[in-house]
Amino acid sequence: MAAPTHGAVVVGVGSSEEDLQVVREAAGEAAAHDRPLHLLHAFNWTAALEAPSVAGSRAAAEDLLERAGQVAGEVEPAVPVSGEIVEGSPVDALIRASDSAFMVALGDGGMADCPDCVPADAPAVQLAARAGCPVLVGRAGPAPQGPVLVGVDGSSSSQAALGFAFDCARRRSARLLAVRVVEPDRPDDGEEVLTAAVARHAQRYPSVAAECHTVRGDPGAVLIEQSRSAQVALVGARGDEPWRGMLGEVSQTLLYHSPAPVIVVRGLDPTPPLGT
Repeated sequence: MAAPTHGAVVVGVGSSEEDLQVVREAAGEAAAHDRPLHLLHAFNWTAALEAPSVAGSRAAAEDLLERAGQVAGEVEPAVPVSGEIVEGSPVDALIRASDSAFMVALGDGGMADCPDCVPADAPAVQLAARAGCPVLVGRAGPAPQGPVLVGVDGSSSSQAALGFAFDCARRRSARLLAVRVVEPDRPDDGEEVLTAAVARHAQRYPSVAAECHTVRGDPGAVLIEQSRSAQVALVGARGDEPWRGMLGEVSQTLLYHSPAPVIVVRGLDPTPPLGT
């Protein structure tokens, strides 16, 4: 039965094993943030009408949601789970849901396992560029239990990502690793830029152990390397590159190549409410 998506973690459900891993990750986020989980499967009526039995195709979609619900219950039995089958593309359905959701989630379609693949039209990239709330892009395998990684460049977008990362770290009882990368040909405003930003948020989350690192290099390459030991990597949607449109270069690079799940933070105020 359909259920409201208001305040829920909404995850797109497909037929692959990767999709079930994303359901596990989304269930973990729902549990950490005390949110319900909403399973969303986009049903292709055009394909169904060409199949020998429309009822059979619909039944297969219902079976997918049932299996996904079982998987979510296995990892987070206390999380309320609802399911819904909608018509149309998964990306469009999740974008609509993002207007009222706490977070939307989707698998990466195998991008992280294809170093030379940079498909701008990949569903996960489209969702991260257009959603109205934070977007979790899952990976095929489980991430290590390392720190919560966040890239910070001083922009309002990265400030929102930093605040959300602190909240994620607190709820996961994890260490926070905040990284600021200065490109070799750009002036450096100093380490205090990052430490001051982290200190402002740390006052709200005193239980979170936070580390700050400012390094020189290519931002995307540095954050990808740091993400290899992270349980999740967070980044603002556009950083300090608003001319690039809906999604910045660094956030795209992490989506394509980070081995860890990525949360693209969007739709949030740069100054989060006090942690509770």
